Amino acid sequence: MHILINGWFAGRLETGSGQYLHQLLTHLAGREKGVRYTLLVPNATAIEPALPNVTVMQGALIPGPRQLTKVWWEQVTVPRTARSLAADALWVPYWAAPLRQPVPTVVTVHDMIPRLLPAYRGGAPQRLYTRLVSASARRAAAAITVSNAAARDIVAELNIDPSRVHAVPHGPNAMTPDALEPDQLAAVRARYNLPPRYFLYLGGFDVRKNVGGILAGYARYLTQGGDAAVKLVIVGKLPTHDSAFAPDPQKAAADLGIADAVIFCGWAPDEDKPALYHMAVAYLFPSLYEGFGMTVIEAMQAGTPVVTSATENTKSNRPIT
Repeated sequence: MHILINGWFAGRLETGSGQYLHQLLTHLAGREKGVRYTLLVPNATAIEPALPNVTVMQGALIPGPRQLTKVWWEQVTVPRTARSLAADALWVPYWAAPLRQPVPTVVTVHDMIPRLLPAYRGGAPQRLYTRLVSASARRAAAAITVSNAAARDIVAELNIDPSRVHAVPHGPNAMTPDALEPDQLAAVRARYNLPPRYFLYLGGFDVRKNVGGILAGYARYLTQGGDAAVKLVIVGKLPTHDSAFAPDPQKAAADLGIADAVIFCGWAPDEDKPALYHMAVAYLFPSLYEGFGMTVIEAMQAGTPVVTSATENTKSNRPIT
């Protein structure tokens, strides 16, 4: 069997879709005898490392604005290549299957955020794009998603037969605690100037992540007699400015009068994250909506208790995982 893979996010490990493709391709390559893959990439500098049974092929791009280039890639270059290679199947590892599908197509839909959450719908071009990929997903032979909750959302929002939607949960990206040596922990503690005990948040700052709720909860913890020696550590690339979509957590901490108790560490590379999780008293993740929530299982993999939300903040009130 020959499977063509849309590699638009290949090599882009700073993105969730890039991580997803990298991790799955690394584990799938060479696993099944008789299965070979062609990874179609937009440029030769952003490719995955050499893997068994995986051929990397550079596809054609058109000049122009990035949004237009991306849509052309998804709707013209990828299906045209699938047809020319006589591939047995096409896999698109993010929500962007072609509308015209010359071969059986499997698309991964990580979540329904652009349809369910008004703040994420964007302007007219983004809403038009969401309509396009919604229609293309309905035509796919199968849709993969990352949790039962996301599968229910896909069925409900896109009106797809449940038999064509398959929940395949992620595994953790983080190392196991057994791989963490005392000197590694000490180095990370010194690098980020971490206190002996701390609560941890690690992730993004868009409004659905509910970092404001973490700060308000921590302020309440302190005023109700919580141990002030347990600080709050927040890891992630901070917003460049305060907005309704991405509130500035530093401003929120100052407004709550807890700025001195909150440590903002900025962005952390993947290799530091297991230690950051492992040394925390608890990991805080009261997100309002997630397709999966990778950081929850990363924290659990590191042996750290997790405080998270039980339901998403949408009209359906479905569990987030």
